Amino acid sequence: MPRVLPLAITLAALLSGPAAQAQSLAGDVKACRQLTDSARRLACYDALPLPAEQPAKAVAPAPVAPADPVTKFGQESVKLPDAPPELKQIESRIRGRFAGWGANTRIELENGQSWRVADGSSAIYDLDNPKAIVHRGMMGAFFLEIEGIGFQIKVTRVR
Repeated sequence: MPRVLPLAITLAALLSGPAAQAQSLAGDVKACRQLTDSARRLACYDALPLPAEQPAKAVAPAPVAPADPVTKFGQESVKLPDAPPELKQIESRIRGRFAGWGANTRIELENGQSWRVADGSSAIYDLDNPKAIVHRGMMGAFFLEIEGIGFQIKVTRVR
């Protein structure tokens, strides 16, 4: 308890200092206002102590508000000037033995991506680690070309 009391007194003195100084300054200004002689009133104002200069507060950057979905509606395809260019296609290989596909078949690529057949097509093939190219189509579609097969499969990304 004896250690807490001096700390509390010091803390109270530090916190009350600026408030007392502000009250004193307000009283001095009030006293200067009551002087009727212009020269004496000006001298009184000039004699008032100025508050200590406080270091300029660092201006925090304004927080970036998330874009309102309503204002962005329909602009999904508008590219920002600093946006990196989109890839037109990726190349990889299908892992292991590829026996073909059916509707909704998942096709795993070596790069870790997983694609699902989205067009309802099916075919039977016997290929070993075939090269696969996934490229962009129109209106957000993706197509998978497999080495050794003469057509494309519409796919959607799963993982």
